[in-house]
Amino acid sequence: MRTRPRRAVVAAVVLFAAVGTLPSAAAQDRQKQEHPSHGGLSATIRYTEYGIPHILARNYADLGFGTGWAQAADQVCTLADGFVTVRGERSRFFGADAPSDAALSSATKNLSSDLYFRGVREAGTVERLLATPVPRGPSRDVKDLMRGFAAGYNAWLKKNRITDPACRGADWVRPVSVRDVAARNYALAVLGGQGRAVDGITAAQPPASTAPTTGAPDARDTARAARDLFAADSADMGSNAVAFSGATTANGRGLLLGNPHYPWQGGRRFWQSQQTIPGELNIAGGSLLGSATVSIGHNSRVAWSHTVATGVTLNLHQLTLDPADPTTYLVDGRPQRMTRREVTVAVRGGAPVTSTQWWTRYGPVVTSLGAALPLPWTTTTAYALNDPNAGNLRASDTALGFSKARGTSDVLDALRRTQGLPWVNTVAADSRGHTLFTQSQVLPRITDELAQRCSTPLGKVTYPASGVAILDGSRGDCALGSDPDAVQPGIFGPARMPVLKDAPYAENSNDSAWLANAERPLTGYERIFGTVGTQRSMRTRGAVQDVAAMAARGRLTVRDLQAQQFANRVPAGDLVAADAAKACAALPGGTATGSDGRAVDVREACGVLAAWDRTADTGSRGTLLFDRLWRRLPTAQLWKVPFSAADPVGTPNTLDTGAPAFTAALADTVTELRAAGIALDSRLGEHQFVVRNGQRIAVPGGTESLGVWNKVEPVWNPAGGGYTEVTTGSSYVQAVGWDGGRCPVARTLLTYSQSSDPNSPHFSDQTRLFSAERWVTSRFCEKDILSSPALRIVRVRS
Repeated sequence: MRTRPRRAVVAAVVLFAAVGTLPSAAAQDRQKQEHPSHGGLSATIRYTEYGIPHILARNYADLGFGTGWAQAADQVCTLADGFVTVRGERSRFFGADAPSDAALSSATKNLSSDLYFRGVREAGTVERLLATPVPRGPSRDVKDLMRGFAAGYNAWLKKNRITDPACRGADWVRPVSVRDVAARNYALAVLGGQGRAVDGITAAQPPASTAPTTGAPDARDTARAARDLFAADSADMGSNAVAFSGATTANGRGLLLGNPHYPWQGGRRFWQSQQTIPGELNIAGGSLLGSATVSIGHNSRVAWSHTVATGVTLNLHQLTLDPADPTTYLVDGRPQRMTRREVTVAVRGGAPVTSTQWWTRYGPVVTSLGAALPLPWTTTTAYALNDPNAGNLRASDTALGFSKARGTSDVLDALRRTQGLPWVNTVAADSRGHTLFTQSQVLPRITDELAQRCSTPLGKVTYPASGVAILDGSRGDCALGSDPDAVQPGIFGPARMPVLKDAPYAENSNDSAWLANAERPLTGYERIFGTVGTQRSMRTRGAVQDVAAMAARGRLTVRDLQAQQFANRVPAGDLVAADAAKACAALPGGTATGSDGRAVDVREACGVLAAWDRTADTGSRGTLLFDRLWRRLPTAQLWKVPFSAADPVGTPNTLDTGAPAFTAALADTVTELRAAGIALDSRLGEHQFVVRNGQRIAVPGGTESLGVWNKVEPVWNPAGGGYTEVTTGSSYVQAVGWDGGRCPVARTLLTYSQSSDPNSPHFSDQTRLFSAERWVTSRFCEKDILSSPALRIVRVRS
């Protein structure tokens, strides 16, 4: 490795000129692409402000090498921890009963995680997918990227000393293989399917022959649990994104604001970079850790973002069992034996654990989808989980298609060609003024007709309520079937996906596709994609109000996108704060009775609520009081005016201040804050913060239910000063437009910063920008990269 400081700018320009004049990757000999420099891999990494790497390579293998190296330099401990997960070795290093890696599955303990991922490994699942020909399997370019990424990660480990205390000197930090890199991508693909049911898959065991037959799960309870499981506001990931067409902008070109809400710690963090293969690829944006491609980003012509979609990425098949053998199920009256998978996991300080998993033609037998949704395996009935993304290793090809797109039509074409996105929508804009919203997901092909014809009694309740289909697995005519334009059997083809083209605005905040544009609602899709005509979240309502007003105002620029990101308007506050303040002021004697029966003086709270500016800025007084009050108000007793599909953005509304729950919540909130020593009119930033290297950094924004665009989900710790950490929220944010020049106009922000190493200068630098509501000006073009005052050039090779 060689580094050169900023003062060597002239040498840097010469270096780039030498590399930049390489022939395009498409024109190079394939043998040389695979084995450059007689088997070696290399890349040039130009670092600019905030530690953002601009990776320059000759081909995809070299690009993967540079990306793997640069990610390891910033995130080696987080990456290594994830590789331990997908190898099924957490119990070996961290203990069987310790909490598992929540970034890559829902497993509650390491043993469950290991049994699942070791089972995937021993079944050769990832290897089969890697060997599957395109379009159903990954392309050669993607496999080269993965190979290069593994080599780059390994080369960094070999040549550098780890300074991050999270894994310094740890024996679980080891070199990785292409299989490890692909397995991490696989884990992300099945996150909403098998990954959601890991405990239920690994715990599933046949009942003893003498076990009593238990009743079926309660239909209403199961439907409620399924609805909660797939609700947008219950997930640890979300997002906002909006694209504005040229009809609304100052120059007739498109605009894109992407605001994904992802975890602030662990293996689902974004990492920022620019990737360039001269003549072939030039893309900047955020990658999910462990990925060699850009997940959300922009090139010189088009920008895109993703939002977590409402499509249900799994379904269940209810099995009718052979009365003589609970591991045999019947299909059209013919017996079919389940497949046994014996899995053994090494355990620290103890004997290895061996467990059996049971698989069917539909997928694994599962006994729960989380603690609230049991699916008991009895002597007569069992449930098998179908996850079509268990056959999908195409997301990186979709990302490559986006990276090389020249407009929104190419983005849509990439989605149709690769069909690789498991659980997200896509929102895009381009330099010609076009916009796109599409819910192009890999979903089980559950049509409403199939659900009506084949649902079990339990499924007839769960499907309308949640989109979770439970089909009769004993009938061959209840198989999912295929669409002719689908790249794999059993999924919907592109023609069935909700799509909105060239709307003045296209927006999504994790509700269904219905109101991507309130004036052009999308309908006609199957229930498994999401609902139509149902109540929207507070965040969707606030977002649609904001972006519709922006589009109507027109003459929009990137600055308007930046202002929207940090407007920090609290839609819930706009709806109810004034009524709450009036009701508070009208309380006899200025007192309210708490849930414990005690009278509480709330007069100060009345004035604070009345004076509050209805924002979640760090300097706002009253936000914290309203936030804690709002969390206590029961939704069942909240509104006087109910939801109406005729006014989905404006309803429900009007706080029911006469309900006893309101005054009790007000009293309890005042009591809570006073007991914690927190002034009712304190500034939000004094009590909503993160601590980095011993220093507090105030955090703007608000929780999901408040409806704030700039969403953050902090942890309440009154003894520690208030909200003392953020678990999830705004992450890699980008505001992108075009002005007719060769370089896009882009502003970005990685809220939690580039590195998880507290010894890194880029551990909290962008977090401080986020606190101050400031942005990073993207250095996309060569002249901007090479003129960076922080320029540092690193040449890496294997």
